Amino acid sequence: MAAAGGERGRTSFQRRPGAGPRPPALPGTRPSVRHGQLLLSSGLPSLDCVLGGGVAVGTLLLIEEDKYGLYSNLLFKYFLAEGIVCGHDLFVASAKEHPDNILKELPAPLLDDSYRKELGDEAAAVKSEDSQDSMKIAWRYQNLPKMETSPTTYTKFGHYYDVSKKMSPELCQSVKLHRFYLHEELPSEPEMKTWNINSAYARLLQSIQRIISQEGFDGSDPQKKQRNVLRIGIQSLGSILWGDDVCCSDAPEDPRSLTKFLYVLRALLRKSLSACIVTVPAHLIQNKAIMERVTNLSDMVVGLESFIGSERETNPLYKDYHGLVHVHQIPRLNSLICDVSDTKDLAFRLKRKQFTIERLHLPPDLSDTVSRASKQELAGSAKLLSSGCGAMAIGKQHLDF
Repeated sequence: MAAAGGERGRTSFQRRPGAGPRPPALPGTRPSVRHGQLLLSSGLPSLDCVLGGGVAVGTLLLIEEDKYGLYSNLLFKYFLAEGIVCGHDLFVASAKEHPDNILKELPAPLLDDSYRKELGDEAAAVKSEDSQDSMKIAWRYQNLPKMETSPTTYTKFGHYYDVSKKMSPELCQSVKLHRFYLHEELPSEPEMKTWNINSAYARLLQSIQRIISQEGFDGSDPQKKQRNVLRIGIQSLGSILWGDDVCCSDAPEDPRSLTKFLYVLRALLRKSLSACIVTVPAHLIQNKAIMERVTNLSDMVVGLESFIGSERETNPLYKDYHGLVHVHQIPRLNSLICDVSDTKDLAFRLKRKQFTIERLHLPPDLSDTVSRASKQELAGSAKLLSSGCGAMAIGKQHLDF
C-alpha cells in the first residue's frame, strides 16, 4: 500500500535531460509585476513610477526638451549615470557637445549610508518648513491629512544621485563606453544616403547596429560572454546640428528623415537587449504633424515645461516648483491598456542636491485680506492647470478649497 501510495503521489513532470541552470538575471533589471516585461530604471525613481515601474528593455523614451534644455539634459544624465552604477554598457551620441564632456558631468550616486543621511537632511528641512507653515496656516486646514507629493513606490528600484557632485572618473571607466560625436564622424568619409535619410542619421544608425551586433546584444552569440544591457543616449535629435531642418521651417526640405530614423531605431531596439533615451527640441519643431509622427514612433513621451522666463516663474501659485511634467504617451506592453499613473498633474523641482518629480497641488488661501487683484491672478493661473488638480476657477472667482 505504501508503494502504491508512492506511485500515486508521483507527477508526470520530468526535467529535460539537457536543460542547464536558469540563466542569471541581468544586472540592474527586474521583471514588471503587471506585464512581465523586463524593466530598467531611468535613474529617477519618481519618473520610473510615472512610466509604470521603469523603462522596458527594447523601448524608446523620448524627452521633449524644455525651452533652455537645462532640465531635459539633467534627465539625460540621470539615465546614463544609472547605467554606469548598474554596470551596463553605454552608447552616447551627440552633435552638440562631446560625449566625454557629458560623461564628466554625470551626477555622483548616493550609496546606502549617504542616501540615508541625505534623506534625513531633506526630512529635517521639510519638517522645519511644516512647523513654520503651521504657525500661519488656517485652522480649518490643520487637521487635514498631508498630501503625498512624491509618486514613488515603496519598492526600491534604481539609485539616487547628488547633482551637486560629479561622478568619479574611476566609476565611469568601470563600464564599456561607446561614443559618437558627429563632428568627428562626418569629415572622415563623403556623405551617404543610406535608408533615404541624411548622412548624420545614417551614420548614427550604422554605429548603433554595429555595436549591437559586435557586442552580442542581439543574442547572436550567447556563449560569448555574460549577458548585459546596452543603454543608448542621443542628445538633441532633430536639431540643426544634426543637419536636419525640421526646426527651421514649417515646410522642411526633408521632413521624413527624423521619422525614418526613429522607425529603424525602434526596430534595432526591439531585437536587442537595449533601451534608448532621446531628447528632442519639440518647442522648435514648427510643423506639428511631424511632431505627432515622432510621438507615435516613440514608446514613451515625456515633456518638460520650464518656468524660466515665463509668468509662472513669479506666480505665487508655482513658488515651490520649477516646471511642469507632461506625460504624453506610455506604452501598452503585453496588455490592452497602459499603466497609467494615478495623477496627471505633475511638476518638477530642483532641490539643493536632488531633482524630483512631484504631484502638483495648489496651496491654500492663507489670508482673508489678499487683494482682489492677487485673487484674480491666482484664478487666471489656475485655469492653466488640468481638470485633475483641485477645483477649477470660473470667471474671475478665486479657487475655493
